[in-house]
Amino acid sequence: MDKLRIEWTEYMRYRAAFRGFDLARIEDVVRYSDERYVDNATGRLIAIGRHVDALMMVPYEMEQNVIRPVTVHATNRAQIDARIKSGRFTHE
Repeated sequence: MDKLRIEWTEYMRYRAAFRGFDLARIEDVVRYSDERYVDNATGRLIAIGRHVDALMMVPYEMEQNVIRPVTVHATNRAQIDARIKSGRFTHE
């Protein structure tokens, strides 16, 4: 994923700033996270990673050589596990 270009939308920049997340850390999570899922409700890819003390979930889209993060959410392990158990999230 190192060679893929990150494309930041204005909406993503706004959501990250609003929620207090650093874009550089979001980029690291999207590029290098070992915990990834497919959201079967939206069809988007999901990367999970840490931001300071928070666990974050980053839905993103990928096409050709571009990664486009859609938004970022603080989450917890119970929420992720519930989505896996319900079948909403499956491993990538």
